[in-house]
Amino acid sequence: MFSMRRVRRFFGVFLLLCVFPATAMAEPIINKTYSYFRIGGRTAEDLDKELENRGPLTRSTGHRHPGATEIKFGGDVTYVEKGGRCSVGGARVTLRTHIILPRWGNRGRATADLGFIWDTLSKDIKRHEERHAEIARNHARQLERELLGLPPNRTCDALERQVAETTRRVLEAHDREQLRFDQIEAANFDSRMMRLLQYRLKRSGN
Repeated sequence: MFSMRRVRRFFGVFLLLCVFPATAMAEPIINKTYSYFRIGGRTAEDLDKELENRGPLTRSTGHRHPGATEIKFGGDVTYVEKGGRCSVGGARVTLRTHIILPRWGNRGRATADLGFIWDTLSKDIKRHEERHAEIARNHARQLERELLGLPPNRTCDALERQVAETTRRVLEAHDREQLRFDQIEAANFDSRMMRLLQYRLKRSGN
C-alpha cells in the first residue's frame, strides 16, 4: 500500500530583544524585512528617553526596547506510507524575521560628539537584532535537517508525534539561546559601548 498525506504546522510568533516533497539538502525558506520607528531629541538624555518611550514593546519582557526582532517559524511535513511503514517524504521549514530599528530625526543637526555617540549606539542596536535573526536562521536549518532525518516508523501517527516532539525540542532550544544572548548582551552593554566608542574614536584619528 502506498499513500501520502500532508500535515501543516505553524509554530507561532515570538517578539524578542530583546511540504512540498523536498530533498535532504533543501534549505528553509527564509524572509527578512525591516521597519523603523522615529525618535526625536537633541541631547543624550533626550535620546535615552525617546528610546525608552517609543521603542517597540516586546511580549516576552513587557517593556520597550531600542530595537526588536519579530520571529515566526512555520512549515509543513509530508508523510509517505509504503510497505507497512511511514516515513517523512519531505519537510519544509519557513522563517520570517522582521527587524525593528530606531531612526533619529535630528541626526543631521546633531553636534559632532552626539552624532558620534548615536552612530555607535545605532550600529550596535542593529548588530544585536541581526544576531537574533541569525540565531533563528540557524535553528530553522537545524529543524529542517532533523525532520528530514527522522527514521521511518510503524505508523504515520507515531511519526507525526516524533515530528511534533522534534519541533518542540528545537524551538525550545532556540528560545533558550535567544534569552542567553540577551542576558550576555545586557550584562556587557556598558563595557561594550565604551570599547566601541574608543575604537571608533581611534579610527577617526581624534
